[in-house]
Amino acid sequence: MRGQGLIILGVAILIGLAAVFLAHNYLGRVEQRQATSPQGMVKVAVASAPLEFGTPITPDKVKLVDWPADSLPEGTFSSIPQLLPMNHTRVALRPMAANEPILRSKISGEGGRAAISAVLDPTKRAVAVRLGDVAGVGGFVLPGDVVDVLITRTPTNTTGNPGQITDVLLQKVRVIAIDQDASDNTDKPAIGKTATLEVSQVDAQKLALAQQVGQLSLALVNPAAETSPTVETVSTEDLRDGAYVGGYSDGAPRYQPPPLAYAPPTARAAVRKPPAPNPDLTVMVVRGTKDSSYEVGRYVGR
Repeated sequence: MRGQGLIILGVAILIGLAAVFLAHNYLGRVEQRQATSPQGMVKVAVASAPLEFGTPITPDKVKLVDWPADSLPEGTFSSIPQLLPMNHTRVALRPMAANEPILRSKISGEGGRAAISAVLDPTKRAVAVRLGDVAGVGGFVLPGDVVDVLITRTPTNTTGNPGQITDVLLQKVRVIAIDQDASDNTDKPAIGKTATLEVSQVDAQKLALAQQVGQLSLALVNPAAETSPTVETVSTEDLRDGAYVGGYSDGAPRYQPPPLAYAPPTARAAVRKPPAPNPDLTVMVVRGTKDSSYEVGRYVGR
């Protein structure tokens, strides 16, 4: 029995040594392959916790992780001193999730602040417009939403008194901030007094003028919706149930309702045709061996 135990112990030791040798050999080959491969791993600075718009970036909110060099995003940082040189502060201009790489396009410059101008399209302008509780869609317009801008005003260049009218001022405009909140991760409705919109230079001028001549309202739009090539003017004469009738006219192209798929019953009624004139009757009179024909009119009462 003792001899058998020694044999089993010896076999176990040999198996263990073989396993250690194979593991060491495998790890050595992996290290050699990584050392010779140009597609190794590099250090990348990522957010260690979620970062909202305007959050100061400090060393405790950053960590370094290994990242494949062949799939490295543009604008990353390889060290914390590179991200925060000389302890200069930066702030987040875009919301970032935990473990998301910190990119130059998502943060401010050294010593910067959370400026709306940093996230603007280079060809656009940011314009703030005043809103009421109803005009702001009850607080459901949030940063990142797309809206149409409506203007309600009283025309001054028309004869008579058409009352107030409402026009579509701008279509599919992106909201970049509500009051002081510019985070597009916001999902809770909040009543705001101002909305900052991203528009072109000319549209910025329109918004500035529109706020002086009328009241602005926002209408939420599906981002996938298409803009209408023509817009209509609605006046107080159109405040009735049913289709738009175009009570206000300022010389602009009028609305043309689509053709009906079927004719209404009154249009389908057959039109009674006037009776055809009655042809004259021919009467033949025979006298002896001679006959004569006479045309006589039909009696109108028949």
